[in-house]
Amino acid sequence: MSAADTSALVPGVFVRNPAAPEWGLGQVQSAVGGRVTVNFEHAGKQVIRTEVVALDIADPDALPEAHEGGTAAQPRLK
Repeated sequence: MSAADTSALVPGVFVRNPAAPEWGLGQVQSAVGGRVTVNFEHAGKQVIRTEVVALDIADPDALPEAHEGGTAAQPRLK
C-alpha cells in the first residue's frame, strides 16, 4: 500500500509496519486524515503518520491461528 492510499485502513483491519517488523501484527483502531492509530502485538498503541510510513495490510489467510480467546479471523492482540 502506498503512503498516500489509506482508504483500506479502517478500524478492525490487520496491518504490519514493514519499517518495524518486530512490532508484530497490528489492528487498526482509528484512521483520521493522515493518522492511523494501531494496536500492535509487541509495541502497543502507536499513531502512524501515513505520509511517512506505508503500512502493509496483513493477508487474512496468513493471520495467526486462534489463541487466548481469539479466532483465526480476529486473533486476540495483547
